[in-house]
Amino acid sequence: MPRLRQVPRAEATPEVQLVYERLFQGRDPVAEPGTATGTPGNWWTVFALSPDVLAHAQAGFGLLSSKARAMTPYQRELALTRTGYCAGSQFVFSQHSKAARAAKVPEEKLAAIPNWASADVFDAQDRAILAYTDDLVLADGRVPEATFARLKEHLSDAAILELSYAIGTYRLHAMVCRALRLEFDDLDERVVEVAAPVGASADIMSQISR
Repeated sequence: MPRLRQVPRAEATPEVQLVYERLFQGRDPVAEPGTATGTPGNWWTVFALSPDVLAHAQAGFGLLSSKARAMTPYQRELALTRTGYCAGSQFVFSQHSKAARAAKVPEEKLAAIPNWASADVFDAQDRAILAYTDDLVLADGRVPEATFARLKEHLSDAAILELSYAIGTYRLHAMVCRALRLEFDDLDERVVEVAAPVGASADIMSQISR
């Protein structure tokens, strides 16, 4: 379950009611969760706590998918699917895998996004975009000159700005989803201590250092 309260339909503002109607077709998404893509839909019901924040996020979705963009849908979704993977968000990765298919990213490339550096299915433009994405997400924006130079061989300055903004936006969404345990990111921490058998020595280092 999400870590924050969800807003039921009866408590939603008129603006949020319109969003609920479009996505949930008359259902109360708290009482009857589920979206067309198979997600619970609690991203929307939690963001509805602050309707203007929800509206801002929705405006951002529209901005990034606008036909006015210099970056192509293919470039955007290749980067955003990798962003979800690098940021450890199952929700962002899963949703943008679907969006990547719609943007004509071939199945063999989609399957290879987690191990793109050792895959041979990506062309030079793909590899420049994926390397740039890794530097933004995994290196916190520390992009080597060589990586940026390769990216500029394939994308215009406007497209690079838009791609940077898109990657940063979805890194934010990945972080928030994981922190609030929204959608497919409602996951327990997997890195925990596994208890030793009863009576076993507590000093493992003394056992392995002899």
